[in-house]
Amino acid sequence: QVQLVESGGGLVQPGGSLRLSCAASGFTLDDYVIGWFRQAPGKEREGVSCISTSDGRTYLADSVKGRFTTSRDNAGNTVYLQMNSLKPEDTAVYYCAAGSGYVCIEMDYWGRGTQVTVSS
Repeated sequence: QVQLVESGGGLVQPGGSLRLSCAASGFTLDDYVIGWFRQAPGKEREGVSCISTSDGRTYLADSVKGRFTTSRDNAGNTVYLQMNSLKPEDTAVYYCAAGSGYVCIEMDYWGRGTQVTVSS
């Protein structure tokens, strides 16, 4: 059974950090691009980051550049999103997704999401 499971979300104060994990099962992440997306209440889903598990290419949205990084552990079949200097506007449900394309636009598999809340 193909699954992506996110973990690591929670409540954090502004300026704090969280690391999200996206663990794949039922398939290997090799040759996939893995994207992190987020959706805040009343807002459209937006792409946060993208990483190629084959060559390590990465993309970060302008809103998170300098604060977030994404990395992969192919042996562990896991992709991470390190989030630093968190802001209240980063509050959202974060989803990871895997796609067989070159960029994170059309995704084949989605996780169920993990809530990130940034609040004092």
